[in-house]
Amino acid sequence: MAVNRRRFVGGTGAALGVATLARRAHAAEFTFKLGHSTPADAPFSKRIVEASEEILKETKGRLRIEIFPNSELGGDNQLLAEVRSGAVQMFPAAGLILASVLPVTAINGMGFAFASYAQVWPAMDGKLGAYVRQQILTKTNLVPMDKMWDLGYRQVTNSARPIRTAADLKGLKLRVPGAPPLVSMFQALKAAPVSMQFGEVYTALQTHVVDGQENPLEQIEVGKFYEVQKYLSLTNHVWDGFWMLCNGPAWKRLPKDVQEITNRVFNEKAIAERADLVELNKGLLAQLKSQGMAVNTADTATFRKQLVAAGFYTEWRKRIGNEAWTILESYAGKLG
Repeated sequence: MAVNRRRFVGGTGAALGVATLARRAHAAEFTFKLGHSTPADAPFSKRIVEASEEILKETKGRLRIEIFPNSELGGDNQLLAEVRSGAVQMFPAAGLILASVLPVTAINGMGFAFASYAQVWPAMDGKLGAYVRQQILTKTNLVPMDKMWDLGYRQVTNSARPIRTAADLKGLKLRVPGAPPLVSMFQALKAAPVSMQFGEVYTALQTHVVDGQENPLEQIEVGKFYEVQKYLSLTNHVWDGFWMLCNGPAWKRLPKDVQEITNRVFNEKAIAERADLVELNKGLLAQLKSQGMAVNTADTATFRKQLVAAGFYTEWRKRIGNEAWTILESYAGKLG
């Protein structure tokens, strides 16, 4: 029997209508946007996607977190403003970026504070991290998850010369993110820091708007800075990590069980991402050398001496407060 096209199309339309209604009936009760600046193929980004998928599953579809990587919704400083206002609901903010609105979150990023991860994680998973989280909760419109994600130790690259001592930084035009502690630190080291978003850095290096930049090894490789930079100096000048933040009112709208699932899953993925970065860093240095970068290890004692002489630690102790500073020194040793 011949099919009546009009009946077939009408039947198909009805079926599609039923399917659409079914999807709407099973739509997420809550939909959050999460924006960040890291490229989508980075391990950090992949773990965030995993977290969103697990949260959707474990909440039985009640909370959907849509991920926008690679600064699709803006750079770090813009995203910080958006998560505070509620334009986006979640944002993984580096402690040094969050310091623009809450100085105490810069505590982990004091120059040359942590000698190794053996000091970092006991501090940030312990009393220092707990203190900072409480400050975020009480003094901003934001809710942090319990565990920090690893951004890594920051290194300096440039096209002018190897950075062996603090004196080699003098007059160097160096891109830094819009993070007050980093700007302040490089000013104390007599460099010329220039703030710009990550997505603008490659072109600025290529056109010599700046001589160099500073970032963890992963960001140096992901940004392909080896194409426009000759020297990679291992300074380990700062360790930083991400606080996974949620807009306060948005968080309060979630039922308690959904909050608990979300916090737990992000914490589990933070631990996994830390291990990812350790493994990744094992091969990154050799990879960057093979891509043409000249690598040297800096004499960090000269940097600390210059920071002490310039009053960097004294200034930031005042800005951060004695309580947090005392906790930091209980893990990292005396600074300044």
